[in-house]
Amino acid sequence: MGQEPRTLPPSPNWYCSRCSDAVPGGLFGFAARTSVFLVRVGPGADVIPGTSPFRVIGELVGHTERVSGFTFCHHPGQYNLCATSSDDGTVKIWDVETKTVVTEHALHQHTISALHWSPLVKDLLVSGDEKGVVFCYWLNRNDSQHLFIEPRTIFCLTCSPHHEDLVAIGYKDGIVVIIDISKKGEVIHRLRGHDDEIHSIAWCPLPGEDCLFINQEENSEELEIPNGKVIAQTPVKKRCYLATGSKDQTIRIWSCSRGRVVTTLKLPFLKRRGGGIDPTVKERLWLTLHWPKGQPTQLVSSSFGGELLLWDLTQSWRRKYTLFSASSEGQNHSRIVFNLCPLQTEDDKQLLLSTSMDRDVKCWDMATLECCWTLPSLGGFAYSLAFSPVDTGCLAIGAGDGMIRIWNTFSIKNNYDVKIFWQGVKSKVTALCWHPTKEGCLAFGTDDGKVGLYDTYSNKPPQISSTYHKKTVYSLAWGPPVPSMAPGGEGDRPSLTLYSCGGEGIVLQHNPWKLSGEAFDINKLIRDTNSIKYKLPVHTEISWKADGKIMALGNEDGSIEIFKVPNLKLICTIQQHHKLVNTISWHHEYGSQPELSYLMASGSNNAVIYVHNLQTVIESNPESPVTITEPYRTLSGHTAKITSLAWSPHHDGRLISASYDGTAQVWDTLQEEPLCNFRGHRGRLLCIAWSPLDPDCIYSGADDFCVYKWLTSMQEHSRPPQGKKNIELEKKRLSQPKPKPKKKKKPILRVPVKQELCDGNEEESVKESSGPVENGVSDQETEEEAREPELPCGVTSAVSKEPVICTPASLGFEKSKVTINNKVTLLKKEAPKEKSEALIKKRKARSMLPLSTSLDHRSKEELHQDCLVLATAKHSRAEPKEDVSADLEERLHLGLFTDRATLYRMIEVEGKGHLENGHPELFHQLMLWKGDLKGVLQTAAERGELTDNLVAMAPVAGYHVWVWAVEAFAKQLCFQDQYVKAASHLLSIHKVYEAVELLKSNHFYREAIAIAKARLRPEDPILKDLYLSWGAILEKDGHYALAAKCYLGATSAYDAAKVLAKKGDVTSLRTAAELASIVGENELSATLALRCAQELLLARNWVGAQEALQLHESLKGQRLVFCLLELLSRHLEEKQLSEGKSSSSSYNAWPAGSERPFVERVTAVWKSAFSLDSPEQSQAAFQQLQDIKYPSATSNTPSKQLLLHICHDLTLAVLSQQVASWDAAVEGLLRAVIRSYNSGNFTIMQEVHSAFLPEGCDHLRDKLGDHQSPTTPAFKSLEAFFIYGRLYEFWWSLSGPCPESSVWVRAAHRRTASVEQSQQLDNVSPEETDPKASQPEPSRTLELDVRLTEEGEQMLNACKELFSEEHAGLQNAQRTIAEVQETLAEMIRLHQKSQLCKSTANGPDKNEPEQEAEQSLSSSQNQCKEEKNEPVSLPELTKRITEANERIAKFPESIKTWPFPDVLECCLILLHIGSQYSGFVTQEMQQQAQELLQKYGSTKVYERHYQTLCT
Repeated sequence: MGQEPRTLPPSPNWYCSRCSDAVPGGLFGFAARTSVFLVRVGPGADVIPGTSPFRVIGELVGHTERVSGFTFCHHPGQYNLCATSSDDGTVKIWDVETKTVVTEHALHQHTISALHWSPLVKDLLVSGDEKGVVFCYWLNRNDSQHLFIEPRTIFCLTCSPHHEDLVAIGYKDGIVVIIDISKKGEVIHRLRGHDDEIHSIAWCPLPGEDCLFINQEENSEELEIPNGKVIAQTPVKKRCYLATGSKDQTIRIWSCSRGRVVTTLKLPFLKRRGGGIDPTVKERLWLTLHWPKGQPTQLVSSSFGGELLLWDLTQSWRRKYTLFSASSEGQNHSRIVFNLCPLQTEDDKQLLLSTSMDRDVKCWDMATLECCWTLPSLGGFAYSLAFSPVDTGCLAIGAGDGMIRIWNTFSIKNNYDVKIFWQGVKSKVTALCWHPTKEGCLAFGTDDGKVGLYDTYSNKPPQISSTYHKKTVYSLAWGPPVPSMAPGGEGDRPSLTLYSCGGEGIVLQHNPWKLSGEAFDINKLIRDTNSIKYKLPVHTEISWKADGKIMALGNEDGSIEIFKVPNLKLICTIQQHHKLVNTISWHHEYGSQPELSYLMASGSNNAVIYVHNLQTVIESNPESPVTITEPYRTLSGHTAKITSLAWSPHHDGRLISASYDGTAQVWDTLQEEPLCNFRGHRGRLLCIAWSPLDPDCIYSGADDFCVYKWLTSMQEHSRPPQGKKNIELEKKRLSQPKPKPKKKKKPILRVPVKQELCDGNEEESVKESSGPVENGVSDQETEEEAREPELPCGVTSAVSKEPVICTPASLGFEKSKVTINNKVTLLKKEAPKEKSEALIKKRKARSMLPLSTSLDHRSKEELHQDCLVLATAKHSRAEPKEDVSADLEERLHLGLFTDRATLYRMIEVEGKGHLENGHPELFHQLMLWKGDLKGVLQTAAERGELTDNLVAMAPVAGYHVWVWAVEAFAKQLCFQDQYVKAASHLLSIHKVYEAVELLKSNHFYREAIAIAKARLRPEDPILKDLYLSWGAILEKDGHYALAAKCYLGATSAYDAAKVLAKKGDVTSLRTAAELASIVGENELSATLALRCAQELLLARNWVGAQEALQLHESLKGQRLVFCLLELLSRHLEEKQLSEGKSSSSSYNAWPAGSERPFVERVTAVWKSAFSLDSPEQSQAAFQQLQDIKYPSATSNTPSKQLLLHICHDLTLAVLSQQVASWDAAVEGLLRAVIRSYNSGNFTIMQEVHSAFLPEGCDHLRDKLGDHQSPTTPAFKSLEAFFIYGRLYEFWWSLSGPCPESSVWVRAAHRRTASVEQSQQLDNVSPEETDPKASQPEPSRTLELDVRLTEEGEQMLNACKELFSEEHAGLQNAQRTIAEVQETLAEMIRLHQKSQLCKSTANGPDKNEPEQEAEQSLSSSQNQCKEEKNEPVSLPELTKRITEANERIAKFPESIKTWPFPDVLECCLILLHIGSQYSGFVTQEMQQQAQELLQKYGSTKVYERHYQTLCT
């Protein structure tokens, strides 16, 4: 196993035509989810000899949605550049060395589906989208061209390697076109033949059509004429072959000169090794191609089941092909292959890299067609990690893609020796646990509540427990069986049983010998043993102590219960956490202190970890349960919930924790001390595991689809991020893909397969039975589940152009946006309905009594009978007879003519009829006629059928009935999402607060504020709360200007200015600064104005920057700095030295006065433009600037930032001169010089010297006067740097082949007969690598006569100041410390490596020969001996570092405070000049230089150079 970090990355994205690429030298990249992972392949990977020669080296992070395309720049010198396209609509160009975005564009309006970097034009990127739009983008000139060729979906495109203007484009419907981008996308050929998606296009690597002898297909003579017209003969330069791969299962090779197909290759149906093809399952296919460079007669293609084929095009009519890895079983991909890309390593091996649906990246040797290595990857969250206690080094990984991976982390030959298990899983694997003693026995739990057992040594499907959990399986644990396991004697029970804890809060005990039997709920035993009557808590975690005698259960309420076997007697309850317990871990038993095994660590949904020592409780075995409320140790530092804990098996009391704050933390629990913090993940950590063999090595998994192996010794942070750091980490995590509602699109616009797999690679259908199941739940679902406690995902819907579909249970902002959309929809639907009703009324009003009316229109006989029945009823003196009553009931309409009771019956029947026919309003009117208004209102309210008319009539029934009716109507309107109308009705009964609250809770803030402002007192706190709530939501949605208005309305002007500045652009910052100034927030105003000026500075808008700084008086000092920076930049541009020379610079119209010295020009402009004409003003400006401290410069400091910081120091120096404070002037100048020196910018340093010290440092020495001044060491350093710069300029003037006359030397040619040999020192100093210092010619017929001028002599004499013995001693001690530290680190690394090799060679991997470990160890020792003549012992190194520290402590602080040029470097240069040009350097100086080198040049850096000079 290698001692370097490793990454198990996310799976390469599926169904993309170009999502991986590689460049010569061994750099490979592939798109995975929203980022690109970089892999170094070959010798440059720096892996241990004998292992797979590749290493994941980094990630390009910046896109917010799936990356759909990735391509490198294949031009020598630009291999570090690459480009990506994404579903977020952008194309980004990256520098892989810095892993940063160089530039980007968002020209496409639709989903980008293809991308390619032109192989001939080094700055041209071509991209195409699903609407058929093509953009050509020229990077260097930031120019673009829009081409619309065909209104079809582009699937792939490839630029020609022979003709810079030709691009081949493949479409979804099978059409292929070749266009000329120089002629505005003119179609050169339209190639018809395929009838399905074009997956790949490959140009023949050789130009012309003589490289292949292909028999043209029959019937190809009379092919369709391109574009429907005869085209003149194609120029010879456009002749080339083109290969296309399509979903129609064919590869076609086309002639570009004739524009037609010349041969067709039909994919063969191969018997898939390891099983046949299920005829009921439609075979997937993605046909990608690679035409090897320099091999026009060979073509590589993918096939149905993941096989790769090498086609022989010399006999294309025979359809001859060779299968990759034909001899090796199981080396091929098991699923379809998406991308192929070639790679040439540093040792000139020709490799081919492939990405596949099986989630593997494979590397193939093109010479042998065998698989060199495989990089596995993850297609889901890494939920669980578990090291086997028996098979040392076997790490089980449970992921969200429905697969279990077993990673042999200690394999010597293969760093990624991973075996995959997928049968019977079919869901996210959320929990794993190895059997403590049985080899290969792995228990797993899934998202759908399944518990199973895998035998990892066999290929059998897993055993599945017949008892499922109702929700996700949280955790698994092996422990002793509890009594009520199963009927039978003791002999029938296994020694260990499996316990599982599910999301519904139940712990089940499963019999591993009989998983088909019913599992036992241990709550029954707990309740019986402890006589518990109350409801048991919801369990969320289970953990057994290593000795199997104690069980801990974590609960949803934050409590932890401790039970003792055999009957699970409750002995202790820990009331420490107050949120759901996620993880419990017991300390191991084999530490140096046995009592440590009683330590139990726990983590919950709050961020604090508690460690409890349960020794006293367990040993005392109390009769009644004890409650613990004080922890043994408290570990604080994380800022989000704790998800996993693990004790180190190598240390006492060392714990690792994983948290939702995105970091893993190592703790010394006994000291409560954080030791190191890992921040490599881009997501929230879900699981953690400590390597069982390597004390320095930890594995972690997260929701970024990654498992990282990392080393504690390599972490720079000691504790989790706090404050701003934590915010940055949160931003980094939030840059991951967010769950978003699926948009409805027309089927023709998007590939059906892509719809299934739109977010990468997690939505593979689970119905397929012949291959691994790819997780039935999408990435989006997975992420939504994990983000439940976070902000509601509906925030983003505010700017959505389409209606958002939401379930009734959804909360927060999403609901508000939905209601708006629903409201609009309702209005649209109601309008036509009202119109149709109006038309009906115009025609004829609906009858109120339709049944009565219809009964009065029956036959004449029936009507006559009605009269008789009515007469009988009306004129019978006594009670009507039964038959008459029956007749009246049948003839309801007679109620109009009889008594009131009969009329009521008629109205009741008529009303029921209206309700059945859907006319409740007519029913209500009938009830009103009856006089039962209150009953009408109650019935309507119960049925949700209240109307405006009914409510308007409610006052007739009394005031209280009216108020009740209005409230009921308002509730009804809320159910119908008519919140504004409901609020209006509440206002009618003077319920203003209720109306405002109703509108606020449903996010109708504008309406709520209008009502509150109109009806409430101005000082009412409700109004301010409304403004602040609306402002917060608008701020989250990015509507900063409107949010600022809200804050101003709430009289919170400070927040208004802050939110306006959030966007960060110049106009926003300026407006925010002005606003802050108006409201009296002067400090904030000054800060914002300065930020605005700095933004304008980046755009080189000097005028705008000064205007921004004018906003606040306290920024006068900064105006001086910006003025000096502008003048210096102009000065550098005039000399053509500035990197940022730009014609777009907007300079102030200050008088140039270039004939005057630079400092005088600066002070003159300050006086005229800023009225700085008195010492008091200068002193005030100095005080303003003095408190601002900038960090020291490095070689990576951007040039604009460096210049700003240098000018800040120079401004302080000039202001000090103005007030005659020469000490401060020297220090300011020195800081500016040191800044340029540390950044490696020699040019700027020399310009500072020439501009501010044109006559040297003598005038400063005169001003300082007293040599014992505290500033004397600073002055000496400044003078030394000045001389150091002059020395280099002098040396460079002599370094050319023919030195020319200058201020330093006079050169003249003279003829000579002798041939002089010239020696020149290579790389005089490790810091000096100037290309100008080239070797002089070894012989010449003309000899140069070079003599020193007076200035040259003075300069060389001044170099004596550089021979500071004190500084040489200090620098030597510092170099010694650095060298010893480097040696110690190397010794530790070699020791760890040798120990690891020994343990692995003697370990469980019996197939690996022991010789390899010995060879690697001996070779590393040999290398060590070569570097040092004698091996150095640890005590000797410790002694050296102690002596060096003691020497440094003896030097005065004044020497250590100010840097000094490297003394030995200056000695070497002077000795070199003296050896080349005799007489230039005096013997005395040479002698002094040699003595210094001899005395202090003991370190390796200078030994070789000194020896070279001496010989």
